[in-house]
Amino acid sequence: MLRLTVNTEEYLMIGDDIKIVFLGGSRNHTRVMLDIPKEVNVLRGKVLEAKTTDPEEKKNFPHYYAEPGLPEKYRKKKVKVNNLAGT
Repeated sequence: MLRLTVNTEEYLMIGDDIKIVFLGGSRNHTRVMLDIPKEVNVLRGKVLEAKTTDPEEKKNFPHYYAEPGLPEKYRKKKVKVNNLAGT
């Protein structure tokens, strides 16, 4: 398993013909663009889990969880902005 931290508009190449572009997003959602040949099947995990009826098989699906927060050294520092409109 490879875990990465990427910036908006960075991309990954898998082989010569699969490109994954990270488009940004909000706190809980990330937009991703996949440039994949038509011959490659892509299936969302939720769809795969919904189609599976065997409870034993469902238990074997991998589940990934987001980290609750980044360590302090990776967090962006908040910048205070002075409101000059009232002066």
